Amino acid sequence: MSSRRTERLPALALVLAGLAVVFFALPFVGLLWRVPWGDLLDVLGRSSVRTALWLSIRTSLIASLIALVFGVPLAWLLARVDFPGRGLVRALATLSMVLPPVVGGVALFASYGRRGLFGQYLDEWFGVRLPFTTTAVVVAQVFVAMPFLVLTVEAALRQLDPRVEDAARTLGAGRWYVFRRVTLPSIRPALVAGVVLAWARALGEFGATITFAGNFPGETQTMPLATYLSLETDPDEALILALVLILVSFGVLAGLRDRWLRA
Repeated sequence: MSSRRTERLPALALVLAGLAVVFFALPFVGLLWRVPWGDLLDVLGRSSVRTALWLSIRTSLIASLIALVFGVPLAWLLARVDFPGRGLVRALATLSMVLPPVVGGVALFASYGRRGLFGQYLDEWFGVRLPFTTTAVVVAQVFVAMPFLVLTVEAALRQLDPRVEDAARTLGAGRWYVFRRVTLPSIRPALVAGVVLAWARALGEFGATITFAGNFPGETQTMPLATYLSLETDPDEALILALVLILVSFGVLAGLRDRWLRA
């Protein structure tokens, strides 16, 4: 049986909630109304659109994987280790969530650009130039998407009953074994939700990408960038590209059932 709790809200709360739903729905209804459905297959069949879509999917998946590898240990550190300056570290790790994306791109350029604080050494010592490359797209996406995973996983770790982990340790399990076999399975819903949210944010990234990676077809032009470019040259194509991004993102988020988001 389902344990979901239901209750009756006051009439005023229902009205306000309904208005909020309408507020969120109207832009998408307007988009559906304006989409030139007759040109849908023609636009989706263009090589430039397929290239931008594939680039967006590929880079966002790589960014999500990187966010998972580095974000989970960071969330573990913030949730379980009490150290001086933890609040500052948390603020730093989530700062890119509230920064204007263009500002994030400028910051990335100042650090990893050819003449940036670290980019100059990457160029001089290793011959690596990040800006205006596909790698730069991934770096920008990780920068803006990882905080979503960190916050989600940290919240789950804080809510997890530590007695379960303590019991495993008293039976002789090592710290790493407990983390892999007890902690991670216990926070799996939050972990899945964090990864998916990070992926969705990376897929829709625009400002930091265009600032740090540029807008070069086939190399750095993702779907959001292609949509922006089409808005100036072919508004009908822009509407179709926007529809594709909305459908992909909405489908993924709708697929996160309550059992995944409950954590």
